[in-house]
Amino acid sequence: MILKLIAFVVATLAFAGSFWFRKVSIERPENAKTAVQTFYDFKATPLDGGTEIDMAKYRGHKVVIINVASKCGNTPQYEAIQKFHEAHGKDIIVLGFPANDFGAQEPGSNGEIAEFCKKNYGVTFQMFDKITVKGENKHPLYKWLSTKELNGWNDKEPTWNFCKYVVNEKGELTNFFGGKVLVTDEPFLKAVGL
Repeated sequence: MILKLIAFVVATLAFAGSFWFRKVSIERPENAKTAVQTFYDFKATPLDGGTEIDMAKYRGHKVVIINVASKCGNTPQYEAIQKFHEAHGKDIIVLGFPANDFGAQEPGSNGEIAEFCKKNYGVTFQMFDKITVKGENKHPLYKWLSTKELNGWNDKEPTWNFCKYVVNEKGELTNFFGGKVLVTDEPFLKAVGL
C-alpha cells in the first residue's frame, strides 16, 4: 500500500513537473479575433510607488511582460533579462511584474524587491508594484493577457514565475512563453524580431 502511494506521488510529481517546467511557447494564430482592448488601454504603478505609468507610453515598441519573483529557481533569469534590456531596450521594452502567486516566492515588500533586484542583478528595466497574475484577483493587465475574449486569442495565464508575454508595436498580444523559456532562446528571439 505504501509503495503504491509512493509510486502515485512520484508519477504525479513527474507529470506536474513536465507541465510546469517544460518550455511552453504559444504564438498568435493567423485567424485570431480582433482584440476588444490593446495593451495601451492599461496602467500600472511602478515599484517605487511613483505615478501610474500609462502603457500607451510604449506605443510603437515591442514589449515583453514578465511576472518575476526573487526566491524562485528561475530567478537567475534576471541576469539574462537585464543583458537583453541593455542590448535592445531602445526597441524592445522589458517590463517586470513581481508576483507572489507561485510557491510564495515573492514574499517581500516593494522596497525589498527593488533592493534585491538592484543589488543582485543590477536591474534597470521598468519594474512595477507587486501584483496578482492569476485567478480572480489578477491585475487588469494580466486579465487582458490571459482572456481570449479581451486579447483576441490567448487564454493562457502564467503557469509559474518568469512567464513572458510579447506585445507588438500596435499593442497586440503576439506570444506567450512559459517560465523556462529564456530571453536567449531562439523561439523568443524570433518572436521579438531578433
